[in-house]
Formats: sequence, C-alpha cells, structure tokens
Amino acid sequence: MQNRIQQAFAKKGQNLLNVYFTAGYPKLHDTVPLIEALTEAGADLIEIGMPFSDPLADGPVIQQSSSVALANGMNLYVLFEQLREVRAKVPDTPLLLMGYLNPIMQFGMEKFCQAAAEAGVDGLILPDLPLAEYEEEYQAIFKKYGLQPVFLITPQTAPERIRHMDTLTDAFLYLVSGPGTTGGANTQAEGVQEAYFERIAGMNLRNPRLIGFGIGNKDSFQKAAGHAHGAIIGSAFIRALEDAPDAPAAARQFVASILN
Repeated sequence: MQNRIQQAFAKKGQNLLNVYFTAGYPKLHDTVPLIEALTEAGADLIEIGMPFSDPLADGPVIQQSSSVALANGMNLYVLFEQLREVRAKVPDTPLLLMGYLNPIMQFGMEKFCQAAAEAGVDGLILPDLPLAEYEEEYQAIFKKYGLQPVFLITPQTAPERIRHMDTLTDAFLYLVSGPGTTGGANTQAEGVQEAYFERIAGMNLRNPRLIGFGIGNKDSFQKAAGHAHGAIIGSAFIRALEDAPDAPAAARQFVASILN
C-alpha cells in the first residue's frame, strides 16, 4: 500500500510543488490555517519547519522566521497539539516535518515519532541526522510509526551514497541545488547545475526527486521541475508572509503565482 507521499507522486508525476513554512510563523496559531490554504491553492506537499535556534541548513530568512516562531511560543508540544486535528481538514496532502536533531532528542525520538504519526505526519527531513546513525539507531522507530525519512543530496554526494539513500526511503530524494543555505542566490553556473541534475536523473533511482534551495518564483520552479519531479520553495514563501495582514490569503496568492 502506498503512503501519502507516494500517492501524491503517482497522482501527478511531474511539476509537484512542495511548500515550506515555519510552524508558528508569522503568528503562533497560523500553522493549521496555512496548511489548509496551501492545500486549497494546489500545493502538492507541505513541509512544516520545526523552529530551532541554530538551524544549520537554513539561510537568514528562515532563521528569522524561526526566531519569531520561538518568541511566539512555538515548540514541539504546541505543534503536535495544533496538528492533532489537521487530518480532518486535510486528509490527503503529504505533510513533512523539517528540523534538527537537538529538539527531537530532548523530546525523545520514539515519543517524537509516535506524536508525529498520531498527528498525521508522513515524513521527516532532518539534515543533521547522519545516515549511519539513522540506520543503526532510528530506522526501526521510523518504520514502526510509518514515517518516511527524506535525505538530502548535494553535487558532492557520491553515487554509491545516493544509491544507498535511495534504498532507505519510500518518499523522495531532496536535491540541494548548489552550495550554501536556503534562500540564497544560487552560485553554481547554470551548466554545472544542469549537469548535476542530469547526472542524478541518469541514475534511474527508485524514488522521485525534488529540487530545493534557491527556488523562489514561477521561472525557477519550472526550470527545476524540468530536471526533476518538482521543486521545494521555502524562503520566498516566508518573505511573502512577512508583512501579510492575512497569512492564509497570502499563501493562496503565493501558490497561484507559482502554478498559474
């Protein structure tokens, strides 16, 4: 039986849009209304950032949103409480939690995975979770609660490591578009970047691929989707929420600007 992530890719196949936002931003209780608005507007997957004070892979825009969310009172207990009713409103859209190990280890890995599964979460993106540690210590827990890990691939990732990651998940592979953190200008020459995307495409991996980092508008989304199954947008969406008087309305408008 396919999980929700697999169902989303089977249903659409190409040009899937995964939108990231930080839980508790811009206001503490915007999390579920934003999930609903993004789904209504046509986002295919939704990635919910768990705010953390020292996010390794995130650029200044997402870092700032994390600071605001933490100041608003967001934490894992609040997030799971908010998400508890979300599946009644959004039954089919895949939901992924993205974050870092420190808060999860303090919460307790099994307790975290159980709470995530009970809240209807489908997958986890944890950039600072070492692959060997996942396999040795946490893979069984993820499987027990039906949570799919999503692994990040960079231009420097060795082919044998990519193939190994591909065996460890039934979700998708996250292709980091180039060096740097989220939301930054892409410093890779276009030809180099395309060669990297095409090299990964030529590996005929079992899981689909989404491209992230530096995707921020319709043009960059379409270019990325031309080299993979879709793309991930985060910082540009956070910027669109920054001064919005109505966050759900801003979410609908943003997704329309990418897809229409």
